[in-house]
Amino acid sequence: MSTAEVMEIALRLKASERYELLEMLQKSLDKPDTEVDHVWIEEAERRLQAYREGKLEVISMEEVFRDL
Repeated sequence: MSTAEVMEIALRLKASERYELLEMLQKSLDKPDTEVDHVWIEEAERRLQAYREGKLEVISMEEVFRDL
């Protein structure tokens, strides 16, 4: 069945059924991606190490919020 056919059938559903379908589809997209999580963990560790070694320019929280 093509995407267009699925959409045509879905649009014939009652509003409450379309909403339920929408929630199910959204949940299917919100699954954690361990590969992305791993990349972010590595990046956070690199940044922390750079901070500890004094190689990272830092700005205080007060200064950041002052400029908003």
